[in-house]
Amino acid sequence: MPRGKHRRPRTNPLTRRVVAAGTGTAALALPLLSATTASAAQPAQAPASAAQAAAQDKSITYKTVKGDTLYDIADKYDTPGGWRQLYKDNRKTIGDDPRLIHPGLELTVRTTKKASTPSKASTTAKKSTQSVARATQASAKTYANNLDGWIREALDIMAQNGIPGSYDGIYRNVMRESSGNPAAINNWDSNAAAGTPSKGLLQVIDPTFAAYHVPGTLYDPFDPVANITAACNYAAARYGSIDNVNGPY
Repeated sequence: MPRGKHRRPRTNPLTRRVVAAGTGTAALALPLLSATTASAAQPAQAPASAAQAAAQDKSITYKTVKGDTLYDIADKYDTPGGWRQLYKDNRKTIGDDPRLIHPGLELTVRTTKKASTPSKASTTAKKSTQSVARATQASAKTYANNLDGWIREALDIMAQNGIPGSYDGIYRNVMRESSGNPAAINNWDSNAAAGTPSKGLLQVIDPTFAAYHVPGTLYDPFDPVANITAACNYAAARYGSIDNVNGPY
């Protein structure tokens, strides 16, 4: 370099990356990060949406109480595949008959709902409250004390409990099973020989009545409304609906 020339002083690399932002005499020094000294920003991974998370199945442990049915449990927890899948998942615990759900069984229940396992006390209290509500509703509406009135009252209770069935489906099966006689009892078939004769309008045996009895109705298989609702509850669990029953069941 020729004499008389002064070498231009070096500036610190960081100094060169500082610019003044602002106007007038006041300025704010802002450091600039070059691509050679700073990592390029990476796009953040989008979290799973709430809908996707909610759609994932979860499993809970449910302890059965008196009056429980697979249909009711699957419906309560939106179990994918319904009561049939629930039975498939718990067949070793339940046994070969999905109609007989004994109190105290611990079932693995698939669910799409966020729900804690209800205690026996809370479930009993809830059912008691429901029974009072149904009794209040029933007292506000009157039904004829004949087959037509029994079917109509049973249909209203079934609707409150999510049990499918139609007037025609119930009537058709009642006439085949008992000819409309609520005191009918079968003392000659295999059930009778086993000590559990079929009873009432829809000829329900005592174990089935106990397993599928609908809260809010009398615990009496000869009571017309209790008999119809229990039979329809059983038919829903086994056949999908009493409407699908066209012979002995």
